[in-house]
Amino acid sequence: MASTSDRATIDAVASDLDDELIALRRDIHRWPELAGGERRTAALVAERLRAAGLTVSTGVGGHGVVAAVDGVADGPTIAYRADLDAVAGDEEFDSEFASQVPGAAHLCGHDIHTTVGVGIAQVLAKVRHRLQGRVVFIFQPAEETLEGAQAMLADGVLARAEPHEIYALHCAPLPVGTFAVMPGSGQPGLDRCHIALAGPHAEAEGARLRAEIEAWATVAYPRTPEESQQLFTDLQTPDGPLARFVFVHSDLTTDDQQAELRVNLRAWPDDRYPQLRADLRRLVAPVAGARIDFPECPFPAMVCSPELSEAAATYLRDTFGSAAVVVLHAAFPFNGEDFGLFLQHVPGAMILLGGAEPATGHNGAPHTPDFAADERAIGVGVRAIAGLLSNRLAVLPASGAIPG
Repeated sequence: MASTSDRATIDAVASDLDDELIALRRDIHRWPELAGGERRTAALVAERLRAAGLTVSTGVGGHGVVAAVDGVADGPTIAYRADLDAVAGDEEFDSEFASQVPGAAHLCGHDIHTTVGVGIAQVLAKVRHRLQGRVVFIFQPAEETLEGAQAMLADGVLARAEPHEIYALHCAPLPVGTFAVMPGSGQPGLDRCHIALAGPHAEAEGARLRAEIEAWATVAYPRTPEESQQLFTDLQTPDGPLARFVFVHSDLTTDDQQAELRVNLRAWPDDRYPQLRADLRRLVAPVAGARIDFPECPFPAMVCSPELSEAAATYLRDTFGSAAVVVLHAAFPFNGEDFGLFLQHVPGAMILLGGAEPATGHNGAPHTPDFAADERAIGVGVRAIAGLLSNRLAVLPASGAIPG
């Protein structure tokens, strides 16, 4: 178990990096890069890691960056993953470091994730004399298109590292200084279908099919603060309203007796997609001139290890106080995460990092046009995860068995 002196050392080292990391975050935020184009961001990350004395590999699975901190003695290997890319869109939150790239912005907080990952690596590099084992840092491109994790896996990132556990962090609309864990839960997968219609009634049939499919939804985006609060309550409720759900997003386009209906489905639990596909085919089959196509297999859900999520919660409560951690018992219905592909190979967990501060207008809510995170979250995240990874190296046998 990591000692109080270890935590104090990590806190002291991290404190010295606060201003530097905020400047790095603002640089990344000002110059966002979309999925697959993260050249500048990857170069910044690689430069900081090399400056910390780490051996760095670049161009892994695209613009991925990989580096490792080795302790003074043999021990287990733990991996930490951060995502590099921005999203298409323009931000509404006004700041001195707002995006300078039209049509691209860090509205999901990946600039925070990346900066925290760099900070953790810098801290652990400075305290490596206290570590037994290795921490591998994986900076992943193309998360927003759900392509980067698979590309890095295909490039052998886990085969080379052979980690016993893997962790990630994501911004969340929680107060700064607080966290959430998701034992046995996480984020849903995604299935897509295209329905093509032709003929004089194509537009009307497309509208009818769209209405019927959208009626399957059991959950919708919250529209008011009260609805947002209810959603968060439901997420914390075991076997509550979100124990099973379907979320539907659709788009209908028409042109000269042609129509195309594109449908995205997110469902929980993850084994519901075959039945949903069968239901879609039955719905479309009687429609003259209609053709349904599923362009790819359903993308899998991200499901966090119950044991490792609970272990992380225990560490975070012990470090930040019992009120600093909430437990989510259901998946957030509206977003996906390709970190789930890593979790299919290695047990691990994603930890949600609070970035909200209502007094300053920072909502901490990813994928909203006015997304903004309080920059104090960077230092909190660095201290929390550097301490957690150090703690896991101390308690995890080299064999990788999870202590019971």
